[in-house]
Amino acid sequence: ANLAGGSHHAFADHGEGFSVFHDMAVAVRVLQREDGLQRAGIIDCDVHQGNGTAAIFQHDPRVYTCSFHGEKNYPFRKATSRLDIALPDDTGDAAYLEALQTYVPRMLHEARPELVWYQAGVDPYDGDKLGRLSLSLEGLRQRDQYVLETCRAANIPVVVTMGGGYATRMEDIVEAHCNTIRVACQLASAPGLAAMEQGSHAKLRR
Repeated sequence: ANLAGGSHHAFADHGEGFSVFHDMAVAVRVLQREDGLQRAGIIDCDVHQGNGTAAIFQHDPRVYTCSFHGEKNYPFRKATSRLDIALPDDTGDAAYLEALQTYVPRMLHEARPELVWYQAGVDPYDGDKLGRLSLSLEGLRQRDQYVLETCRAANIPVVVTMGGGYATRMEDIVEAHCNTIRVACQLASAPGLAAMEQGSHAKLRR
């Protein structure tokens, strides 16, 4: 887990939307070149579509891009991810989690990724000035738990990057980000992690 990163608006040749360069894309390309990564997945749950991600990997079948974002939010001209889930304003916890439960398993089934990047943006939060999806802090925590648990059940290691966070109360932004790390740490300390890591490393070596 990286306490920053997730600069999903940057394109290959220019920055955009607070993103100077696309750190996830650089990581994917390095692992493709140096470690033989064949199938990567990116699950982007920032409220803003990862347009740079979609554009960079548009013609690379080895990278499956999936974005859960606000339909009417920035960027107003969306790129095309492999799987785009555009959500209406005021979606709320229940409908958002239902969308995750519908599309995350589909993405993992279709992509069969050896490694997943999870952009855990906290700007879907109800108190976020740029959000509008109306998720509670508990809803965001359940989102993180579902994504990470689903990947773990499929024996897929995850790279977590943080994103977003424009709430009026700084304490809410911090709490939302901390919850992501808390969930990841709880799963990392659960039984069976060592076996999962060994299996994942063996996949990459192959």
